[in-house]
Amino acid sequence: MENLEKLRPAGQLEKYSIARHPLGFYYNVGVTVTYTLPETYTLPLQDYVYKACETLIGRHPVLSAIPVNEESDDAYFARLPEIDLDQVVSFRERTQAFPEGDAPDSELDEFLQVQHSTGFTAGAPYWRLVIFTTDQGEDERRRRRFTAAYIFHHALGDGTSGKVFQETFLEALAAAGEALTVAGEAKQIVRTPAGTPLLPNLEAAHPCGLSIPFILSALFKIKFGSRDRGLWTGAPISTPLEAQARHVVIPAAVSTAFRQSCRRNNTTVTAAVQAAMAHGLFAHLSQDYTKLRLTGAISVRKWLTQEVPDQSLGVWVMDFMETYARKDLPADADSFPWKEAERSRQTIEKVVSMKGKNTGVNLLKFVSGFTDFFRSKLEKPRGESIELSNIGVLGAGAAQDPSKPQMGRVIFSQSPNVAGAAIVVSAISGGDGCLVLSFVWQKGIVEPELVSSMINFVEKLVHLAAK
Repeated sequence: MENLEKLRPAGQLEKYSIARHPLGFYYNVGVTVTYTLPETYTLPLQDYVYKACETLIGRHPVLSAIPVNEESDDAYFARLPEIDLDQVVSFRERTQAFPEGDAPDSELDEFLQVQHSTGFTAGAPYWRLVIFTTDQGEDERRRRRFTAAYIFHHALGDGTSGKVFQETFLEALAAAGEALTVAGEAKQIVRTPAGTPLLPNLEAAHPCGLSIPFILSALFKIKFGSRDRGLWTGAPISTPLEAQARHVVIPAAVSTAFRQSCRRNNTTVTAAVQAAMAHGLFAHLSQDYTKLRLTGAISVRKWLTQEVPDQSLGVWVMDFMETYARKDLPADADSFPWKEAERSRQTIEKVVSMKGKNTGVNLLKFVSGFTDFFRSKLEKPRGESIELSNIGVLGAGAAQDPSKPQMGRVIFSQSPNVAGAAIVVSAISGGDGCLVLSFVWQKGIVEPELVSSMINFVEKLVHLAAK
């Protein structure tokens, strides 16, 4: 490790994710995309994937960076001199055919459960790419279709970074189709971009301001705050982290109608999904539980003071909180909670107007010893019920040129957070026009029957709202 090129110290938000990894508190993020290659791509799939990965490693310096001194507050990034693609890229054949239409992919859920329960090896790249293929049937289109699951450490990138990886992977696949002419031409061992600096961390590129009242309020909660009566947050914080995962596909027509309905009701998809999840949980929790607390993520890329290109990999995200009370949700299970959805939109707008000031992420500068910080939380009640991250749209609206690789279904997912919310939900819309909601939770923290009931309830509500 000492012989590696040293890059820069980790920022506070990066240290937060770095420290969680060896403790088994959180492992990774994933953005998974199904691609279709044109008929002109006649070489083995591995050639095109390897050539695309070579392009991305040269374009995104963080892909060759690894965290060093993970359990120390002196954690920093170093660069691997080369990457063996045989170690980070794997190919597996599906046991079932690709699901058609809006059907969920149970095989992919099982795969993501394993991925989000598995960390990375110190000294090796902190990302991996798994390619799913199928030879079932004689349909040529099936043989040219594959799914690429990009799984990465959260200190290397936020959810939007996963989207950027796949956007640039699509571009690199198109270039590979023109560049490669002979099988085996793509490199297996890729030299990394020595001397290229990493992009700035969040704290270096954004003020991360805090007001005195916000700091005093946070201190008061730490010293004198008591747990809200009636707040549900699942079982107390514990390890090991064994992820459970399930995703729901909202058909393209329903997704479009749902967005239109959100606009008519003065809200957004993110805020509406938040309210729907709260409604779904209250519908299946004991009446003794009267409050839910949600944490959400907001990208701050557009506010960074140092220039960061649009298609960049890094961690530039902050948090916000929202609380839901049972009394404010409809008594009727078949009623969409539009009033709460509108209130949630107003909360998000207020946070956005602050441009990153007064968020929980900004308080990380006061944490000394992240490893001890996390360990001190074991066996204590968690503070949040649900987490939602929505990274928008990937691949939709792209020109469907049959001579170029194309994107289809997209899934955004991540590890459960041992010290965070009991249920973690990740949302994204893909090139097929479908909104996909990915639900993960930690085995033993939430009853699977409760999560399943909530998921079915939310799916029903979205379809109801789209009518």
